[in-house]
Amino acid sequence: MEEPQRRIRAAYAESTITVYQAYSPEIGLSAVREGRFPAAWKRDRMTWIKPSFLWMMYRCGWGTKPGQETVLAVEISREGFEWALRHACLSSYVRGVHPDQAAWQRQLKRAPARVQWDPERDLHLQPLPYRSLQLGLSAEAVRRYADEWTVAISDVTPLAREIHELVSGSELDAAAGLLPQEHPYPTGDELLASLRP
Repeated sequence: MEEPQRRIRAAYAESTITVYQAYSPEIGLSAVREGRFPAAWKRDRMTWIKPSFLWMMYRCGWGTKPGQETVLAVEISREGFEWALRHACLSSYVRGVHPDQAAWQRQLKRAPARVQWDPERDLHLQPLPYRSLQLGLSAEAVRRYADEWTVAISDVTPLAREIHELVSGSELDAAAGLLPQEHPYPTGDELLASLRP
């Protein structure tokens, strides 16, 4: 079956969805220890969450990029995730989705969340012909994410390193077997109607 061009793929349970972020050990390890983001984590900045594990690996270079050495799996409530989608705006103007550029800019200014669709990645972190969601949270959404939606935070850096080692050794089946099991997220078309270019 052919993959749709834009789809949310994620590891999720009945009431939670797993998203990924990468931070310096100072922030990341503290978040794991406390089960919540520490004071050093800035609630007044936009934070991007990624349901795709391999897209996160592409972004953080398997946890090797400076300031991104600790890869976190953050379990958040599906209710919170869907609230963010309902209050999101596309991060760039798309003719046909927005009446005009000025309308999009007004919506973007008001929206506490923004959506970006980036090429999904394979085990070699090469782009695939379909896209996965990145969700940017700011203002009210970032505070809700940190203080209300977060259920659990775990350190998946060792997993990232193990998979990377297997990929480097051309053991692709073994590497694929360790990946988090991501499935199409059941959003319902109305939730993504204004977020798919």
